[in-house]
Amino acid sequence: KALQDGLIDAAVPDGQLQAAAMAWALEAGAGAREKVRTRDRNQKYRSEDANPDIFAGYLRANEKKFRHLDAPKAIVDAVRFGLDTGFEKAVEHERSLFLGLQAGQQSKALRHVFFVEREAAKIPGLARDAKAQAVSRIGIIGAGTMGAGIAINFLLAGMPVTLVETNAQALTRGGDTIARNIARSVEGGRISKTVGDTALGSLRTSLEYDSLADADLIIEAAFETMAVKREIFRYLDKVAKPNAILASNTSYLDIDQIAAETLRPEYVLGMHFFSPANVMKLLEVVKAAKTADDVLMTALAVAKKIKKIAVVAGVTNGFIGNRMLAVRKVIAEKLLLQGATPASIDRVIEDFGMPMGPFRMADLAGLDLGWSRETSKAATIRECLCERDRRGQKTGGGFYDYGSDGKAVPSPIVDQLIKDFANARNVPQRTFSDQQILVRLLYPMINEGARILEEGKAYRASDIDVVWINGYGWPAWRGGPMFFADQIGLPKIRQELEAIASEIDERHTPATLLIDLAEAGSNFVEWDNANSHRPDQRIDN
Repeated sequence: KALQDGLIDAAVPDGQLQAAAMAWALEAGAGAREKVRTRDRNQKYRSEDANPDIFAGYLRANEKKFRHLDAPKAIVDAVRFGLDTGFEKAVEHERSLFLGLQAGQQSKALRHVFFVEREAAKIPGLARDAKAQAVSRIGIIGAGTMGAGIAINFLLAGMPVTLVETNAQALTRGGDTIARNIARSVEGGRISKTVGDTALGSLRTSLEYDSLADADLIIEAAFETMAVKREIFRYLDKVAKPNAILASNTSYLDIDQIAAETLRPEYVLGMHFFSPANVMKLLEVVKAAKTADDVLMTALAVAKKIKKIAVVAGVTNGFIGNRMLAVRKVIAEKLLLQGATPASIDRVIEDFGMPMGPFRMADLAGLDLGWSRETSKAATIRECLCERDRRGQKTGGGFYDYGSDGKAVPSPIVDQLIKDFANARNVPQRTFSDQQILVRLLYPMINEGARILEEGKAYRASDIDVVWINGYGWPAWRGGPMFFADQIGLPKIRQELEAIASEIDERHTPATLLIDLAEAGSNFVEWDNANSHRPDQRIDN
């Protein structure tokens, strides 16, 4: 195919490459072959068979992939210019394009991301003699979507897994989910059949907690209630071997309370995977008050082995990512009541570069997560929708209407429901510009990030960037929320937050850290440089 397309001069059978190359070179040197510099080869482009729409067609075909990005369009420009002019002018043009990109904001943001993803693994303040434990066998409790996804990571990393459930049907479904995912990876060429077969052969399923007695690391991925998790950890404390690490996949709950159910709190931490767990790169490792340094190091080593990017967080509701997401959720719902529509809010966030807006995301996840008809009080728009059986995409309607193609369409029914809800509560209506919506959604999140830092629940502002890029789809070319704040300027962020606090909720009053940095003319990157490597900089709850 390469020969046919003119990318190479000749193709020869295995074993004949050296002889054929020597013969070709001798013939060329003797003038028996025409020597055409690669830089001058454009006959295909100039031929009658050439596709005059090739550049525009390529950009159209990749429009969604290249959206917002500067570099791909510049690459196409460089190639097209080179074919239409000559090599010398093309090199000058390409150099000019490169220098422009290098000095641009996207390059700066992406270089920031490259370095801070590696920085996140460096944990200051650990004991000098602390070292990671050996981990060979994994135990996972819960065979649902998260448990099965977590298991796939370890199986494909060559680590045997024991998957435990209390329900036989759920256990069978979990095993089938794992088998289907691995089979798809084999069919798609992402792994070999040998790797896939070995992974499936390393899976053991059980209905008994006692089967986890030989596990080095046990990850609980059960129902998200404190009562359930406490009961599981009480039992694990009895059946797990003395030095086994016990981890919870909770996305919000207090790891200290969970650890208190055991006689080994130093061996307990959080390992918060993101859904789908076998795809998403982020792993929030939650250090509890008594988590031992070597246990923390073990979790980070395990994350690296299963090809995750780990970020250490302290115990706080929602840890880093979900704590900030909760702030955005509240603001988005208040914007709805004041006159913004679900579609306008989602469009602004998606135009910013996020893969999905808050209301499309809510519809996809299901509005009835954590909701029950028995306790519902129609106190929020979400509860009102659920009571009308509009529970998201799965029911054909949530914040949007959904047809057979699954596409989200703005719903007049929902628009009227929101207006009625706001009128009943005497909420004044107004219009918002796109910029006003964006500021109200993002700046309170940044403020919450600053609070997380000043409370000592994250080591670095850049760790917050890593969480949001790898766990929530924040565009890497914007560098993460805290880096983004630095580019806007913290005095500007502070000023807008003061207005939001006055207009919407005083809880969005600027954090002390943000005020201090703004007044000092500093930023989060400089705060990281000054604080993140101090030996006393620890996450201790």
